[in-house]
Amino acid sequence: MLEQLLASPLSGIATPQITQTEDQPIAVIHVTIPRAEIQQVMGPGISELMATVAAQGLKPTGPWFTHHLRITPDTFDFEIGVPVTTPVKAAGRVKPGLWPAMKVARSVYQGPYEGLGQAWGEFGAWIEQQGLTPAQDLWEVYVAGPESGPDPKTWRTELNRPLLG
Repeated sequence: MLEQLLASPLSGIATPQITQTEDQPIAVIHVTIPRAEIQQVMGPGISELMATVAAQGLKPTGPWFTHHLRITPDTFDFEIGVPVTTPVKAAGRVKPGLWPAMKVARSVYQGPYEGLGQAWGEFGAWIEQQGLTPAQDLWEVYVAGPESGPDPKTWRTELNRPLLG
């Protein structure tokens, strides 16, 4: 499916697809911060999440993600998460969660994280053009980032928007 998404006539994102997800156990840290603090919070949050999952003998079943519950001009209210095979035990800020099965619009953005705002704008416009109604929340799955190579042009972020109705 990733190859399908990457073959796109759109400029900044791959051709969006509508897909149905399945239930997925997740481990998450909930964070509400001023937008300006995002770069200081992400690295330590990811490290804490992964260390807690590993300490419980669990392994991620996919890449880490952020689930944005509410986005305002000044604040990010989101979860840093990772899919797991079995529920994590609550420890410190890490809590167990479950992504319920849902219908989502999905695309892939390739490039540096600074371009994500524009990619989301393009993706949102596509959703609207299709006559679809998105939920308030959204999530980004970091398929390939700085850990995969130093060239930001090769980084890939999966954009997901749950759909209503």
